[in-house]
Amino acid sequence: MSKRGGFPGGANFGGMNINKLMKEAKKMQVDMEKSQEELTAREFDATSGGGAISVKVTGAKEIKEIKIQKDVVDPDDVEMLQDLILTCINEALKKVDEAQNASLGKYNIPGLM
Repeated sequence: MSKRGGFPGGANFGGMNINKLMKEAKKMQVDMEKSQEELTAREFDATSGGGAISVKVTGAKEIKEIKIQKDVVDPDDVEMLQDLILTCINEALKKVDEAQNASLGKYNIPGLM
């Protein structure tokens, strides 16, 4: 034991410099926050029914716009229109998830996501 008490060698545990480790962790946190902000600001588009329905969502999964072509609106077949809208929205949200995995997956911290 050193005269000062504590651990021999100061903040160096088994060859790991705690200060360096903390700096790297802080940098990773800043990088992750920046990546998340960039993703949130992006917009993602999807279409269904050959372009009859289009949806725009943000990276925060907020629906910004839904466009429906007039010729797809059939009062006798509302279910088809509902299915097209659901398909389109789910595809847009899937794109957000894929972008999030690509952007934040590189950090690969178990239990974080």
